[in-house]
Amino acid sequence: MKPVPLTLITGASRGIGAATARLLAARGHDLALNYARDAGSAQALEAELRAAHPGQRFLALQADVADEAQVLAMFTRIDAELGRLNGLVNNAGIVVPAQRLAQMDMARWQRLFAVNVFGTLLCSREAARRMSTRQGGAGGAIVNLSSRAAKLGSPGIYADYAASKGAVDSLTVSLGRELIGEGIRVNGVRPGIIETEIHADSGTMDLLPAATAGIPIQRLGRAEEVAEAIAWLLSDAASYTVATTLDVAGGR
Repeated sequence: MKPVPLTLITGASRGIGAATARLLAARGHDLALNYARDAGSAQALEAELRAAHPGQRFLALQADVADEAQVLAMFTRIDAELGRLNGLVNNAGIVVPAQRLAQMDMARWQRLFAVNVFGTLLCSREAARRMSTRQGGAGGAIVNLSSRAAKLGSPGIYADYAASKGAVDSLTVSLGRELIGEGIRVNGVRPGIIETEIHADSGTMDLLPAATAGIPIQRLGRAEEVAEAIAWLLSDAASYTVATTLDVAGGR
């Protein structure tokens, strides 16, 4: 009998991460639900999933993915309390207030890349160490969350955020080709403008009407639509898909 999939979702307490958790739970995954600060939302999600899916295992885990010590501690807890991972969704990421280049400072860039790029690298490394068939694992799949801004840029809003997601796209290609020989498929999802709290975080709510008018499908995306792409890439249905990033952007 095929083992129950065990998947870690980083940044799982809200938005795309929470939507992905609900979908994967419905498809039989046990889940490690990472969060950085919002313990209340993460624990509420854990309780919701436990009630909806008795017999499955769910564990909320606090860790800042930019902090190596916290990431190592998180993976140690997963090993001890849930077992060996075979799925990772690198969803944790931050946006920053909309600014032009002349207003930006080094502290902003360092934090942005620490979470969006180094966090993806750290979690991918630890997951690969556990999944790799060369190291006694059974293989698995990693899905990295990028952004359509990686391809389109974000001039005058957050060019640095777009650059961080461009780095994630590059990692997806490199790690996908490096790790497939160890039984690990690495792919990505590049969402467009999705209706989540991220716009309030960056102070860009007032830009949404004009942005929506420029989307061929003429609406914002839903977190659940991105979750469907993530779930497919994790599944055996995507077994021949490697080092690829899917656009989920309404034609934008």
